[in-house]
Amino acid sequence: MRAASEQSLRFLVDKWLAPGPSSTVHVTEFSRTRVGGRRYVRVETCVEAGALSLFFFRHDDGCWCVFPPTADTPKWTGQPRAA
Repeated sequence: MRAASEQSLRFLVDKWLAPGPSSTVHVTEFSRTRVGGRRYVRVETCVEAGALSLFFFRHDDGCWCVFPPTADTPKWTGQPRAA
């Protein structure tokens, strides 16, 4: 089980984007997923190579992750498409 601090969006932004004292981080988009209606946030910062952005998804247990909840991930049924 994760500590409460490891479930926060702030913790993950610091972990993945490692903003420094001179860099800024901005929320550039927030909404809900089409499937399941779960919250997501897009966060952006500037790096030497340009802009870097990541999506963070809120899971049912309240934690934020860089991957969508399993229920929101498209599933392949194994059925071939008709040509």
